Amino acid sequence: MRRVLIVSRFPVYVCNCNAIRERDALSAIQSGASTPKAVFDHCQGRAQCAKCVCDIRDMINEVSITMAMAAE
Repeated sequence: MRRVLIVSRFPVYVCNCNAIRERDALSAIQSGASTPKAVFDHCQGRAQCAKCVCDIRDMINEVSITMAMAAE
């Protein structure tokens, strides 16, 4: 089963420690960030409690899969 990444129109926070919103993380990923650290760097933050790292990694994977499918 494939999950679909849906960006809500409300400010959903992926990382509460750094106030990184879902749209900010997606912007970083679409700009080339391929690791959680790269997303933090793009958003001028750093991993603190690391609860968001798995979610960011999932977002990166989903965008990669979507881009690969679009290229076919």
